[in-house]
Amino acid sequence: MRVYRLNCDIDLKRVMLKIGVDKPGIEIMKKKKCEFIFYIKDITCGAANILKQDALSIGAELAVPRGVPDCTNKIFDAILLCNKKQLEILSKKELAQPFKLKELAKSLREFINLPTFPTKIMGVINANDDSFFEGSRFKGNDAILKIEEMIENGAKMIDIGGVSSRPGSEYVGREEELRRVKPIIDEIYKSRLYEKAIFSIDTFDEVVLEYALDRGFKIANDITGLERDEYAKVAGKYGASVVIMHKKGDPKDMQNNPFYENVILEIDEFFSERVKKAKNFGIKDIILDVGIGFGKRIEDNIALIKHLEHFLHFGYELLIGASRKSMIDMIMQKENVKTTPADRLPGTLAIHLEAIRNGASIIRCHDVKEHFQAIKVYEAIKEFDV
Repeated sequence: MRVYRLNCDIDLKRVMLKIGVDKPGIEIMKKKKCEFIFYIKDITCGAANILKQDALSIGAELAVPRGVPDCTNKIFDAILLCNKKQLEILSKKELAQPFKLKELAKSLREFINLPTFPTKIMGVINANDDSFFEGSRFKGNDAILKIEEMIENGAKMIDIGGVSSRPGSEYVGREEELRRVKPIIDEIYKSRLYEKAIFSIDTFDEVVLEYALDRGFKIANDITGLERDEYAKVAGKYGASVVIMHKKGDPKDMQNNPFYENVILEIDEFFSERVKKAKNFGIKDIILDVGIGFGKRIEDNIALIKHLEHFLHFGYELLIGASRKSMIDMIMQKENVKTTPADRLPGTLAIHLEAIRNGASIIRCHDVKEHFQAIKVYEAIKEFDV
């Protein structure tokens, strides 16, 4: 039995129909207002009957398929609808119940007091010639000028990378990667720019990582999600913050028919494993990145953005990086509109503002000035109180 949180702004009727809830029951339940919607996967009949009675007793609801009361189906999916107070009661009440409801209660408890973080912009600087977006490629003094401009325009973080991880790309090797980023890192250190912003190195190589951390960088941005022990050792040694990103496959082939039975649960399990690994290596400051476009179909990317808040139960900041990515083109092609990376700023802003609404607090982007304005306007509207 596993549980994940759904965005309340969903077509609840469609979801309930999908799991086999009776239509009369759907009409009643879809009218109820709730703060939390949880999708419970593979719950047993015994557990569902107990949970439903406990939920109803406090004013919450458990939507279950037809045939549950008489246990026609042994295992199925269910949907829990509740407010925060009801969630608090249920997460305590089910601790004393059988049928693995104790484990469910512990999972539900993680969603009661989700953390909030201020929104920060992470500007992107690529020191390679094959980044998918030409406008992010900078070398030497041009890179430094662009970094200073990004900081002036509102970036609190700057992410420096020397190799492309776009679909179809191949790793150029440690020596070439270091050759590309070394001049920029050296100039950042020499100019003490690390005092004006937090610098992140986008690498999965521990030698490149150590070179950057030894020269004022504070964040290790790892697209492999701490796959290599050597990398984790270096990050732990320097007390670096680590971005644990999820990807499926390698950049060279990750977009060759990726498939998920449930993308949210699969990434949740991945994060659970890698967070434990990070802690084992003494890494305390963790940032989670669901990896938009890294071995994901369009429906996977949209689901992750829509239900991003689920991953706040880990207690860490969420980074989103969909800047000018191909998912925007996939959406626009349905309108018979072809786009290039240069055309995708509007779509980027739409995705990132939705991600912020759903829990993201670090926005990795190419267009700092435009994002700063969009975010400030969004925040002003959100915070306005009559």
